[in-house]
Order: sequence, then structure tokens, then C-alpha cells
Amino acid sequence: DDDDDDDEDNDDGGRIKVGVCAMSKKSHSRPMQEILDRLIRFKHIETFVFDEDTILNQPIEKWPICDCLVSFHSKGFPLEKAIQYVEMRKPFVINDLKTQYCLQDRSKVYRTLAHHGIDKPRYAVMNRDPSAEGMCQFSEADDYIEVNGSVFHKPFVEKPVNAEDHNVYIYFPSSAGGGSQRLFRKIGCRSSVYSPISTVRKVGSFMYEEFMPTDGTDVKVVYTVGPDYAHAEARKSPALDGKVERDKDGKEIRYPVLLTAKEKMIARTVCLAFKQNVCGFDLLRANGRSYVCDVNGFSFVKTSPKYYDDCAKILGNMILRQLAPSLHIPYSITYQSEDIPIVPTTSGTMMELRCVVAVMRHGDRTPKQKMKMEVKHKMFFNLFEKYGGFQAGHLKLKHPKQLQEVLDIARFLLSEYSSRPDGDLFEKQSKLEQLKSVLEMYGHFSGINRKVQFKYQSQSSPKKFQEK
Repeated sequence: DDDDDDDEDNDDGGRIKVGVCAMSKKSHSRPMQEILDRLIRFKHIETFVFDEDTILNQPIEKWPICDCLVSFHSKGFPLEKAIQYVEMRKPFVINDLKTQYCLQDRSKVYRTLAHHGIDKPRYAVMNRDPSAEGMCQFSEADDYIEVNGSVFHKPFVEKPVNAEDHNVYIYFPSSAGGGSQRLFRKIGCRSSVYSPISTVRKVGSFMYEEFMPTDGTDVKVVYTVGPDYAHAEARKSPALDGKVERDKDGKEIRYPVLLTAKEKMIARTVCLAFKQNVCGFDLLRANGRSYVCDVNGFSFVKTSPKYYDDCAKILGNMILRQLAPSLHIPYSITYQSEDIPIVPTTSGTMMELRCVVAVMRHGDRTPKQKMKMEVKHKMFFNLFEKYGGFQAGHLKLKHPKQLQEVLDIARFLLSEYSSRPDGDLFEKQSKLEQLKSVLEMYGHFSGINRKVQFKYQSQSSPKKFQEK
């Protein structure tokens, strides 16, 4: 019809504006520029960087308008201001901003890890904040401390609760000579120094945790790009002698690491739990298990063209998948050269992809692909009534705007599942996931490649759902 023709005419005109809102040191860093240079290779994506002066000194009403926002906290960044901008403009955000408050508090990070069943070192918090509820009990002996009833024998680790403070101390027992190893942000060729002081810090709030014995390396860090991609690198542990190993170009030497299937699941869970698609976290392997000991939030691999290629592809497809349907922009998904080994199933569980089985049939008829599901939610009945479905008892939707309405309903109900999983929403989450996936294929609604049909079932009256 004419509307479809108009939709086709606009296929080449749509552009998705991707804005980067961060402190200048981060937004103009080499890894960020490498990613942005690759993102603009997508035909329908254009990128720009928010000026730091605008971020700091201009009201959010004067900030540039974008369809997709890449934004993250670092020292000096006005996080609350950025949150207000998102609430006003409502762009698609790569990394959730409100959750980044949690990343600034190591105790909240560990509580989140515990809530999602992710292994972490045994720990206790000594909170000296005057506004904190309850009293903290603390005592210290030569070779151990007791915090709120939990005893930690040396060696143990002392971390500031404030994640912006990178002065982490490791205390040694007297049998090993006592003293402490003081870790800090890399300065030249050093990242830690030994101190003969064996007593813990008494000013400020700290977390105490068991020292996890490793083989002298950290898996530092695991970098996620979306829940299904993780890149890991190892480096010499800063706790060994404090000397940083560097290559001929002065870069810290890191070694590629293959993650186990369980560690890939940990990476997926961390990404989803903290709502940070681009995320870095520290993983330690000790005693035959893997432990998350820090979550850093937004971070890129420093030097890896392969990673930059993968990252840009995943982010580009993520942006297009989310925004292209509503903007009527066509796109085809470009897949990675390597199969993603962890995939979601229709039942919501996870499995490692071992093979692909294809069922082939003759080509003298075009095979139809159908998905059937029973729907009971009032929003579907409202749509059925809107287009006159009750008169005929059935309804067929082909127009792009109509298909977009169905997709919007599926997306809304899935967001409701995530915000209140115990709510009575009448629909099966796995079926809604399938419906959303089918309607998001190809990136836009055009031609006759998809349609949605409704058929009223008289034995399932909608009346009892009208008030819910």
C-alpha cells in the first residue's frame, strides 16, 4: 500500500545519534576513539561527544539531544545531572546511570554480588560513617582482627569502602615477618610498596576480606560488552613485589585468558546485575574456584584491535536492534566470527552451544514460520478492540505502526517482569521474549515479511482482566 511505499522511501534517511557523555579524559581516550571510529561504519549511526564544559557548566536543557547515550561516572563527573538528563530526554542508555552509585561503594557491590549468587571473598565491613545505622564492633590482635563477630586471620585484605580510593592494604602475619603491602594506582613502574606497619587503619570505613592465594596472577580484568561477550586478560599481581611489567612501548604486559563456562556465566550475571553493558570487573582464581573481588563499571580493553572490532559490532547491533524499529530504519545484523558459546533458551536457562542442526525442505513452496501464543493481558484486548477485532472475532495486523504497537506491548510487559517478577501479568515470559525477538528481526516493518493475527477465544473471557 501507499504507507508501505512511504516507509521504503524513508529507509535511507534515518540516522541514530549516539552521544558520549563523560569527562574529557575518558571520552577522548584512545580506546573510546577506536570504538567510535568503528561505530560510524554502521550506515545509520552517527556519533558525537558532549563537551566537558557543557556537561559541567550548562543546564541539561542545553545539552545535545541524542537517541542513544553512552555515559559513565569518573572523578568530577556530575552523575546526578546526567540522570536528570536521561529522565528528561529518555534516550536508550548503554550503561544504567543510577546503578553507578552502587559501584562507588564496595560494600554495596559485594551485597549485589551476594544477592545474585556470585562467589566473592568472605568479608566484613567496618563502617565509621556517623550517619550509619547501628554500631560496628572491632578489635585487633597481633595476627588477627574481629569485625562484627567475624574473625580474619592474617594475611587479610583491607579495602576502603569508597571505591574511588584505590589504596588497598594486605597485612601479613608475624610468622612471615609482619608488616603490610600497600597497593595503589600505578605510578611509573610501581603499583605497591612494602611497609613495616602491621596495624590497620583506624580512620575511615573499610572492608576486610580473606586473602585469596593465587598463582601470582590476577585475571585483571574481565571486560563485558553486553551479557554474551567477555574478554579477559591476566597480569602480574601487584601484591607480589609491586613492580609493573611493561613492554617496549611502556604498556603494562597483559596476557589473554580463556574463561571457563562458569566464568562466562559470572560475566553475564555481573553485566545484568549491575545493568552495565560495557563493564570491567576483577576475577580471582583460587582454591579451584573463581571469585569476583571488584566491579569497576565502564571500561575498555586498552590495546586490542580484535576487541575494538567486536565491541563496535556488538554495540552497533544493540543500538540498532533497540532503536531501528521505532525509527523505521532497516538494518541487518552482523554476527561475530566466533560463535557466542553461552546462549539463552526459550525456557530461560543457559547452555553451551555445541552444534547447529538444520532441517532442510524442498523449495517449491515458501515455508511459513509461525509462532502461536495465548495472550490474556488487558493491553492485548485493548489493541484487539481498537482495530475492530470483536466484530469479526479475529484480527490481522500488517501495517508497520500496528506491528510496532504489538512490539511496544511485549517490551512493556517484559520490563514489568524485570521490575516486579512476582507480579500477576498473565503472560508467559518466555513467550513474550519470543514475540519480541520475532518482531525485532530485520530492524524495521515493511512489505509482507511479517504479520500478527488475533483470534478471540470465547472460553477465555477478558472480563475478569479488565480491572487489572
